[in-house]
Amino acid sequence: MSPAVPAPPGTVYPPTAVPAQPVTTVPDEEIRVYGHSNLFYWWPVWALGFLFALLTYLDGHVMAVVPAGTQVEEAQVAGRDGQPRAVLVAPAGQAVTGNAEPHLMVSANNNYGVVFVASVLLVIVVTNFLFRGILSVLVVATVAAVILALALLNLWNPILEWLGGLDVRMNAGGYLAIAVPLFLLWCFSTFIYDHYTYLVVTRGQVRIRQAIGDGEVAVASEGLQLTKERNDLFRHWLLGLGTGDLHVKVTQPASLDFELYNVLFIGTKLARIQDMLREKEVAEQGPRG
Repeated sequence: MSPAVPAPPGTVYPPTAVPAQPVTTVPDEEIRVYGHSNLFYWWPVWALGFLFALLTYLDGHVMAVVPAGTQVEEAQVAGRDGQPRAVLVAPAGQAVTGNAEPHLMVSANNNYGVVFVASVLLVIVVTNFLFRGILSVLVVATVAAVILALALLNLWNPILEWLGGLDVRMNAGGYLAIAVPLFLLWCFSTFIYDHYTYLVVTRGQVRIRQAIGDGEVAVASEGLQLTKERNDLFRHWLLGLGTGDLHVKVTQPASLDFELYNVLFIGTKLARIQDMLREKEVAEQGPRG
């Protein structure tokens, strides 16, 4: 056999085809499902509270606490540059408290206060009333759009002035006084408290705890029936980011029937549970001859 002749320099070899590796998915061994309280839907309130506190701080305006009847007048202030300045003149005989020094950080307009109050009221309505019809969806969406549009056009100040000089305004500390404790309560409820009621599905077994303080019940998965309840558009999709209510029923060997409310990513979890139970059923039947 003659020796192999080396290829001349610069020879380009065609790429070698590499067989594609099949993509394998690891089947679920355990799926945990947690319900949540309605406090889960209050995240827009603490999120807007933090946002408006920051925007109020960056706005660069402060407010003083002065007696009623205080007027803004121009006067020359001793020790200044001789130019007239706008000063606050308290009524005669009215004492100025220690809080008169301007120090409360506020926004120059009502927009933040109006939007914050509107968001609180909207969350209260959405978490306490069901909105399933298209008419109710249009009404709530229209109200929210009008509020935001008026804020973007800076029209809330003249509107509230026309309504009798109303002033919906909050200082940065006020926003934080609501946002910080609400955020801590939301974290405690979402990540700790709500995890004491659950549904755990494994291959062949279901473990359930219906309420805090109850013991865990373990039953066979053959009698498990899961039903996704009807969706509330605003509660489950707008505020819940894809939550839903889950009806859990076990027919054998024990009869259990209860609800898991506000389950996060309910559609994905239901599909995974169904795949797990289907794979278990196929494995038990075995290959057919």
